Amino acid sequence: MTIRDARPGDAQRIAEIYNHAVAHTTAIWNDELVSVENRAAWIAQRQGDGFPVIVVADDLDEAVGYATYGPWRPHDGYRHTVEHSVYVRGDQRGRGLGRALMEALIARGRAQRMHVMIAAVESSNAASIGLHERLGFENTGTLHQVGEKFGGWLDLTFLQLVLDDRATPAG
Repeated sequence: MTIRDARPGDAQRIAEIYNHAVAHTTAIWNDELVSVENRAAWIAQRQGDGFPVIVVADDLDEAVGYATYGPWRPHDGYRHTVEHSVYVRGDQRGRGLGRALMEALIARGRAQRMHVMIAAVESSNAASIGLHERLGFENTGTLHQVGEKFGGWLDLTFLQLVLDDRATPAG
């Protein structure tokens, strides 16, 4: 397995992974599936804005997982904080690929001098919460019944990782 920057040709596999999560899990709180063209535009936009989109590729160089981060909130004061996403194809889970993607993403965040990385995880996803905690993320709290999917309310757990020890943003 190789971790590399996403390319336009990865849009098909990324769309498949995303759409599976939309249709079958509470990892993504959207109801609409996306097209390959949508994901190609999303990759270009995200990378054009200076944010990473990385994939873990199999021996055939096909993406079996992806990760990214982007702005946490749209206000200028949050410019040193990012929120990330990481998804691995169902048949590839449990092999350490999510952890490898997360470690690569954390390294990118540090290289870009981001200060805090936020994870927003559906609260019943113990595997994801546990992974984040093993990577040093601190569980900062849960918002109850803030989402809805599959006919039920969803709780959202926030975790954060401080990426550097700067005393001030200019430090």
